[in-house]
Amino acid sequence: MSTEAGPASTSTSTSIAAGDHEHGFVSNSEQDVVSTTTETHAVDDHEKRAMHVTDYEKQTQTDSTEQTHEQEQAVATADSEFYRTASTAPSSHRSALGDPASRVTTDAEGNVYPEGGTEAWLVVFGSFLGLFGSLGLVNSIGTFQAYIESHQLKEYSSGSVGWIFGMYAFLTFFCGVQIGPIFDARGPRLLVLAGSICEMAMIILIGFCTKYWHFMLVIGVLGGIGASLIFTPAISAIGHFFYEKRGVATGMAVSGGSIGGIAFPLILQALFPKIGWAWATRVVALICLVALGFANFLIKSRLPQKPFSKENILPDVRIFRDPRFALTTASVFFIEWGLFIPISYISSYALDHGISTQLSYQMLAILNVGSFFGRWLPGFFADFLGRFNTLIVTVALCLLCNACLWLPAGSSMALLVIYALFFGFSSGSNISLTPVCVGQLCKTENYGRYYATAYTIVSFG
Repeated sequence: MSTEAGPASTSTSTSIAAGDHEHGFVSNSEQDVVSTTTETHAVDDHEKRAMHVTDYEKQTQTDSTEQTHEQEQAVATADSEFYRTASTAPSSHRSALGDPASRVTTDAEGNVYPEGGTEAWLVVFGSFLGLFGSLGLVNSIGTFQAYIESHQLKEYSSGSVGWIFGMYAFLTFFCGVQIGPIFDARGPRLLVLAGSICEMAMIILIGFCTKYWHFMLVIGVLGGIGASLIFTPAISAIGHFFYEKRGVATGMAVSGGSIGGIAFPLILQALFPKIGWAWATRVVALICLVALGFANFLIKSRLPQKPFSKENILPDVRIFRDPRFALTTASVFFIEWGLFIPISYISSYALDHGISTQLSYQMLAILNVGSFFGRWLPGFFADFLGRFNTLIVTVALCLLCNACLWLPAGSSMALLVIYALFFGFSSGSNISLTPVCVGQLCKTENYGRYYATAYTIVSFG
């Protein structure tokens, strides 16, 4: 009996337990086991998720670091490849790299240009004043020539008197062949100072001149050398501060010569009958003293000075081996050759054709009014349309003005005034864009040498 009952009770207990499991009833011990197992699995899952998150963060940081490092390497490689390629590319194809966070640009040689700022624009203003006191007198040679022909040197022909001012214009550009390399090596300070002294001596001594050789030495030689000593550094210094905006900055500075060409003829014309030749020129000397005094303090360079050596100081004609530079120099030669004919003779031409004396002297001032706008406005467009392209257009306008306005003008006062305005505008860019065009063909540290050497050839025109 008992033997048989044991298995039966055991099976009954087993079936009851199985039934309890089927109906969701679990004993206390089993519940503890289940809860413990569940908690263990939860802890393991949490640890696994935490480890997975940590590994993911580490992997993300590693990937981010690697990507940043790869990006830096790619940028460095691109920069080095750009500079390597740009330094061997033609200078006319070089472009500036602009920093999007600032106005600073960098050229292919690694030179940095502020493209503005107080210091840069003060240099432009200093160049403006320097060219006002030097190039302004060059642009007024028509007034001086017309007066001298009818007073001190009236026994000489117009062609003979013209040699004086031809020498003046010649030395203004010819001396740059030596001044340019000195500027590149040592900067503009001593050059501008020496030029200011020569200009002041010229404009003061001119009041004492009475004979032909007096005027030749004072105006032709002393004045020409003085103008060259100021002209070359004043133009070249702007290239140290501007690259992309070099056209408009140079145009603004060179417009100082136009302002001088407007002011000086009007001042002299008003003062000649009141105080005479000598004191009228001394008034002009006082104005030039103020302008050139400020120019000496404001014109500066940014590049380090070079030692005195044969390579740095003496002219180098080997730069003409570059066909682009040689052809550009030849084109500027013919441009300036045609430019100075109206500037030199327009007042005398008006007097010979019956125009009143007052308006004849003012004709040169009218021409310089047009030249003022023609110097900075084309420079503004040249910076994004192309410097050579803009220069070609303005030279074509000069040709049209001479052929369509001056040739048929004759004694027509209205047509002569219109010609002076339009020719002044179209010719103004010749003096403001040519240095910028030359600057595209050389490194900035050689800007003065190339520009001055080109104008040395121009001086023979």
